[in-house]
Amino acid sequence: MAKQNKQPKKALKKPPVRTCLGCGEPKEKRELIRIVRTPEGEISVDPTGKKSGRGAYICPNAECLKMARRAKRLERAFSADIPAEVYERLEAELKEGAADEEK
Repeated sequence: MAKQNKQPKKALKKPPVRTCLGCGEPKEKRELIRIVRTPEGEISVDPTGKKSGRGAYICPNAECLKMARRAKRLERAFSADIPAEVYERLEAELKEGAADEEK
């Protein structure tokens, strides 16, 4: 009887997918901006994606941010009030990202 090759086939890894709080579309994690609530209760933008705490994701466009802010989806995701400076920082990052894409 011939021996069969029992090496496992290499599985293709699927990239992590997260849902945008603004538009509700599932996208790859690296395409979204992460916002985190740290264990101390501080809410901030997490550019590295590695801060500890509860994370929420949003598309890097102004329309999704407006929809999430209007529907208070960040507040619901974190069960906390979101300071205006977090929204301002998100808006600034979106503008920076748009300027980088034009170059």
